[in-house]
Amino acid sequence: MGDSMSSVIISGDTSGSITLAAPSVAGTNTATLPAATGTVMVSGNMPAFSAYSGGGTSVANATVTKLSFDTIIFDTANCYSTSNYRFTPNVAGYYMFNACTRFGSMTASQCYLRIYKNGSTFNNGSGSGVTTGYVWPTVNWLVYMNGTTDFVEVYAYQTSGTTQSSDYTNVYQFTGCLVRTA
Repeated sequence: MGDSMSSVIISGDTSGSITLAAPSVAGTNTATLPAATGTVMVSGNMPAFSAYSGGGTSVANATVTKLSFDTIIFDTANCYSTSNYRFTPNVAGYYMFNACTRFGSMTASQCYLRIYKNGSTFNNGSGSGVTTGYVWPTVNWLVYMNGTTDFVEVYAYQTSGTTQSSDYTNVYQFTGCLVRTA
């Protein structure tokens, strides 16, 4: 190939492996692709999002209620919907999800945040009742997503005896990111 600094060598075989090599020239960079099947993720195309509520959600006593995370902080792959408050990733893999909110003081009560996958409870978090101050329920979980039809949402449940309203400040967030492709 000569001494050209613009040359790139791409070779492959019937096993599905492709090798990308740059010439050995001082100051050049090397990119190494993993020997994995499926989508190769590079910086910039891994789905991740963060959203919060611009107005909070009223959660009636002993009623499972979907929380309205309607304001996007960032959404790297346009996978979060503010119309139905759900994340539907476009890459199959393992995703870490986190959610938190804040409720006013609730005595002798329990409150939970739940991650729902495809419309059903996948994992429960918790926050216990207190006599003064606020209750901060949280939930986090690593979830496999198929990259086409799987989606996640966050629901709340509380037993204070009255309707509680989640705070709508930046502390009330739903976030997620791809940790590893399938």
